[in-house]
Amino acid sequence: MRKSIAILATMAALALAGAAFAGSYPERPVSLTVAYSPGGATDFQARIVTMVAAKKEYLGQPVVIINKPGAGGKIGWNYFASRASTDGYELAAYNVPHFIAQSIKFKTKYNINNLEPIANWGADPAVLVVNKNSPFNSVDDLVKYAKANPGKVTVSGAGLYVGHHIAFLQIQKATGVKLKYVPHKGGAPALKSVLGGQVMAGVNNLSDSYRSRANLKILAIADLQRDKQFLPDVPTFKELGYDVDDSSVNFRGIMVRKGTPKEIIDFLSARVVEMFKNKRVAKQMKIGGSPLRIMTRDEVIKMWKARQAFLQKLLADL
Repeated sequence: MRKSIAILATMAALALAGAAFAGSYPERPVSLTVAYSPGGATDFQARIVTMVAAKKEYLGQPVVIINKPGAGGKIGWNYFASRASTDGYELAAYNVPHFIAQSIKFKTKYNINNLEPIANWGADPAVLVVNKNSPFNSVDDLVKYAKANPGKVTVSGAGLYVGHHIAFLQIQKATGVKLKYVPHKGGAPALKSVLGGQVMAGVNNLSDSYRSRANLKILAIADLQRDKQFLPDVPTFKELGYDVDDSSVNFRGIMVRKGTPKEIIDFLSARVVEMFKNKRVAKQMKIGGSPLRIMTRDEVIKMWKARQAFLQKLLADL
């Protein structure tokens, strides 16, 4: 009896301590690691969706963005998964399919089993772009040239086994032509290579391309349907007769390391999803050509597991 009472007392004390801890969290600014370059789509959107974090109804503290670009996200995510704290003060932005595909193809310190999703803020399809002065006015133009000049069409993207690279592999397979992929540290430098004429084409984010559309030709979108909000006149690859689906659509959200206390995860998952729904956030995302797709923690957990299984098969086929 005494043992049972002692156990119950201990459990009660732990519960009270957890409640008190969650009630005081956060007491200082929270960092958010972005594994890509400043100015790219993930960085751009992360700053928008966290700009109201300091409001009492959300986190009550500001979120500070820390950029750790390189190797298509691997540098930042390897750091986060192995060295970030689990006290709730270090968060990271995730990109799917990026980190999942990389954990399948490479020996990484991160995977869906040692990271915990909090909430998803958006979904950004990949698009095929060329410089506005390019002789290519359509996907067919590019394919025709590539057939006559195998391996000479250079295509930029934000690293290996990110959404851009997956879309590139699908495009190459669907068109039957040999293209040359040029990986960069992120979407921003990859797009600059297209704008500067260092590469002949690029696979990039819809959002980044939309903001630079005055200097680009956006030839096609790698999704199952057109984007009616931002690029209603841009056809899908499937419309053009090329078998490229939505496998490369870039889901973005916030995560923590596994081992973060449940009370902190519960607090964040409840507050962050509401933060993403803020009207100011929605307005700025729209102005920036950034599609919102808000998902709860439970929905993201299901999405991660489904994408893991799907990507294992897709990457084996490619």
